[in-house]
Amino acid sequence: MPESMKDTPALSAQPAPLPVLDAVAGRRSVRAFLPTPVERETVLRILDLAARAPSGSNIQPWKVHAIAGEARAALSAELLAAHEAGDPEVPEYPYYPEHWREPYLARRRAVGWALYGALGIGKGDRERMARQHGRNWLFFGAPVGLFFTIDRDMGKGAWLDLGMFMQTVMLVARGFGLETCPQAAFCYRHAITARHLGLPDTEIIASGMALGHADRSAPENNFPTEREPAEGFTRFTGF
Repeated sequence: MPESMKDTPALSAQPAPLPVLDAVAGRRSVRAFLPTPVERETVLRILDLAARAPSGSNIQPWKVHAIAGEARAALSAELLAAHEAGDPEVPEYPYYPEHWREPYLARRRAVGWALYGALGIGKGDRERMARQHGRNWLFFGAPVGLFFTIDRDMGKGAWLDLGMFMQTVMLVARGFGLETCPQAAFCYRHAITARHLGLPDTEIIASGMALGHADRSAPENNFPTEREPAEGFTRFTGF
């Protein structure tokens, strides 16, 4: 066996794979999950495979904290209580730009109104919008929450590595019949989450992620999201 293959998880031990093009094309942020449990061993297999994601000089800067059961319920309860009490959300790092501009503002608004439209939430219905936002803290009903952390002294390249790892987790999960929703919302209530996870001050939560079986009948899982065609964001030279 080639040296480079010794640490690669055996494909024969995995379930029938979803074709990679289908896994990519069908990926979406799922916002309603079934309560069906996900076994610890399944989570480990997903993460083992996803760890083949590239990283500069193979430093593998990512760390994962998986939470389920009573621990997940306790975290969700405190986060939801803070949300319902109107406690301010304080971002641990600037995920979004300080000032929005086009074309990003229009894209953000479009997906927001598409989600609210699917749920029958009208413009200006702040109460129902807030209630929907609060579902973030419940992992949208998913039985497993994943938190991706990174050491605070890592550079921007390591954050790129972490993003590629997260994307690989989302795609591999689909091969196990599971879906995900990456959740930057947890960056806004870092203190509560870090305490529940027992994070040291040297680690920062880059993102949370819901993992589970999608509720295919939920309207919030059945609205289209537009993507800019490659011709719109690619410049070809020498072709």
